[in-house]
Amino acid sequence: MAEILAMRREPEAGPVIARQEGKVLRLTLNNPPANALSMETMQAMQAALDEAAADRSVRVIVIAAAGKLFSGGHDLKQMTSHRKDADGGKAYFEQTFATCSKMMLGIVRSPKPVIAEIDGLATAAGCQLVASCDLAICSDQSKFGVNGIDVGLFCTTPGVALARGLKPKHAMEMLLTGEMIDAVAAREIGLVNRVVPREYLTQVVMKYAQVIAAKAPEAVRLGKKAFYEQAEMGLADAYDHASRVIVENMLNSDAIEGIGAFIEKRRPDWD
Repeated sequence: MAEILAMRREPEAGPVIARQEGKVLRLTLNNPPANALSMETMQAMQAALDEAAADRSVRVIVIAAAGKLFSGGHDLKQMTSHRKDADGGKAYFEQTFATCSKMMLGIVRSPKPVIAEIDGLATAAGCQLVASCDLAICSDQSKFGVNGIDVGLFCTTPGVALARGLKPKHAMEMLLTGEMIDAVAAREIGLVNRVVPREYLTQVVMKYAQVIAAKAPEAVRLGKKAFYEQAEMGLADAYDHASRVIVENMLNSDAIEGIGAFIEKRRPDWD
């Protein structure tokens, strides 16, 4: 059945290629060489995320990229072409950043964990994409930056994701200097979880994805949602919210099956 799903999900071409491997859906940016987040690419990614959110056969999503770069961020040539519009491009710029923000929120709000698989450069909105994912694993050849400041454009929207994933001074250093950081530095500041040799990258990412895909799906859904919700709250409200969610989790079938299996010394069946 998984093989049939994979065949149905994999188009011959397009800005985003979707391929399902068991319970893991791989979404590959297919807009080389820069894998720019053009309007078409962002809309295709949003559609794939929406479809995956409603698909019970998908437990984990991996976002990867074709070619030598992960993503160079927004398509500045595409955006600049709209400066000839009657409003100087304002409406198109508003649409671009609204579409991008919706896509980044779609990753955070997806009921499925999303893992970024990075090999090569991830800059500006491409770095924002990495920071927006729940987990990120990169090759030792990867580099990261929010370098809009180098062309007179402060990366305010990537800053939203960076400010929530990094310490403020680390985020501001990247935003103000535009300087690239290597894979080791990205791990040290919390932008990525692991750095692995390029030749083992996909293998390691898929191992992580499969481990998570084997966990209780409803518990994962509840837990991911609660994690991001409580992070926006004060301490007392966060504990109140987390307590309500864990009670809900205790009462659902995943916990009943999982705890029962633990007591009975057997493997849980969440399928």
